[in-house]
Amino acid sequence: MRDGKQLLIASKDYAHENRWQSWWHLGSTLAAFATVVPLIFLPLHWLIVVPFSVVLGLLLVRMFVLYHDYEHGAILSRSRLADWIMMMGGLIVLSPRSIWNRSHNHHHKSNSKSFGNAVGTYPLMTVDDFAKATRWDRLMYAASRSPLNIAMGYFTIFLFGMCLRPLILNPRKHYDCAIALLMHFSLIGLLVVFFGWSIALLAVMIPFAVAGGLGSYLFYAQHNFPGLELRHRAEWSHVFAALHSSSYIRMNSVMNWFTGNIGYHHVHHCNSKIPFYRLPEAMAGIEELKLPCVTSLNPKDIIRCFQMKLWDPVQERLVSFAGR
Repeated sequence: MRDGKQLLIASKDYAHENRWQSWWHLGSTLAAFATVVPLIFLPLHWLIVVPFSVVLGLLLVRMFVLYHDYEHGAILSRSRLADWIMMMGGLIVLSPRSIWNRSHNHHHKSNSKSFGNAVGTYPLMTVDDFAKATRWDRLMYAASRSPLNIAMGYFTIFLFGMCLRPLILNPRKHYDCAIALLMHFSLIGLLVVFFGWSIALLAVMIPFAVAGGLGSYLFYAQHNFPGLELRHRAEWSHVFAALHSSSYIRMNSVMNWFTGNIGYHHVHHCNSKIPFYRLPEAMAGIEELKLPCVTSLNPKDIIRCFQMKLWDPVQERLVSFAGR
């Protein structure tokens, strides 16, 4: 096993994009949007149209991952056209740059380093800290990690957490949050006026509910799973957090496409400059990345991840509220 510095050096071999491939992924994703959106407006039975809404929601997840990679500098850097497309993409997926970069960059620098409230991730408390917390703090903590909060991520994580809350706290710094909210609700309003509530539901609300719920869960399961390991600040290292505090979410090829390989999260945390389409290649080529902590979208694995509530420093593992 190579040490952290050697592993980071090895990962740089994969931290180079193929420019044409990056444009292909972005262009084909936009083409998929242009294909699916008109289908929602067809006068078909709702049982036929709802699947199109779900697909549109999955495309929003993919667009989010492309935006995420662009902001890391992994794809299409120094392109004015890409910059404009990604800026608009970030607004559309309710992740304006001002809040996304601040929270996500902090997350990468401190992944699994601290307990309690954390910027850019779900809060994590130790068993002792939870026992000493006030009833209100325990209730808020439990709510933040509840399946309901994550399933309602469209409202709780994105509309409120990524847009409304930062705008209220610092409107001058996060003015782009106001733009994102204005764009989002203007679109809903226009669809209601010209096409009715059913189209607004099918074209915006259902897709964003799918994208928000799936996106919120993926981020949760990437850092809250059985087998997760943590180290105190003095012992923490970037590579250890990538290998032991970030999961590999096993998916089929279709879901890997829609989620932009974000399930290869331990590889991404090892080197965020690796383009999403090279993450599987990096995992296959770097020996230390071949034995990650694995979870999946199987209902049994989802339930197991949701049972992970507190960090027990004695057992050195995540446990449920009951200590199991």
